[in-house]
Amino acid sequence: MIQVNELSKKYKGAEAYSVYKLDLTIKAGAIFGLLGPNGAGKTTLISMLSSLLRPTSGSFSIDDLNYREHKNRLKQLIGIVPQEYALYPSLTAYENLWYFGSMYGLKGDRLKKKILEHIEILGLSSFADKKIVNFSGGMKRRINLIASIMHRPKVLFLDEPTVGVDVQSKNVIMDYLAQLNAAGTTILYTSHHLNEAEAFCTRVAIIDLGTIVCKGTPKALITQHQDAKNLEDVFLARTGKALRDHA
Repeated sequence: MIQVNELSKKYKGAEAYSVYKLDLTIKAGAIFGLLGPNGAGKTTLISMLSSLLRPTSGSFSIDDLNYREHKNRLKQLIGIVPQEYALYPSLTAYENLWYFGSMYGLKGDRLKKKILEHIEILGLSSFADKKIVNFSGGMKRRINLIASIMHRPKVLFLDEPTVGVDVQSKNVIMDYLAQLNAAGTTILYTSHHLNEAEAFCTRVAIIDLGTIVCKGTPKALITQHQDAKNLEDVFLARTGKALRDHA
């Protein structure tokens, strides 16, 4: 579903590449975890794959569509849940979802039905007419997710989808993502919650300094690393224990 070939990104004025000659293959139907320290290149990679950021070099394709030749068609295939909330705080939940659904070409009764259906599934029906500014972090995360999937994307990019949420919201979000995947959506997901990634992902890659240092199923990676009891042990073994403060 996703094929990445020697993809690189160097920001203007930067001394080093944020992503450097990265190769990656993600099969259709996978839940693929992209894990790494702060500043490792995770968000930069997702931004390139979602056509928000132009690569410095290299190429990628999604569903056999090359980004250089089919940029607009690629955008129709994907949904993206960014790390920061992408919502209008002065609008209600319903108004936000109507706006984003309209951008995907949905309209009328079909759009209304999808909005009501999704806010019910994610436990937000009684808050549909409340302004986003009054929502908790977990509620905003759930609305952010709905805004990205109403058009049934083939590929869903998730950049830290459960950061800063309560346990109940996290469980609702992860259960719903599993349902989307079971219905055919391929997921590329970044997180610092390694226990969550270990349980959720079918495959993972650990990225550091813009390159992939290891990849495989969580179970295989744990087995391959001596003394590793979980994915966090593998992560620390491959990226070290030094602080990665990043601005």
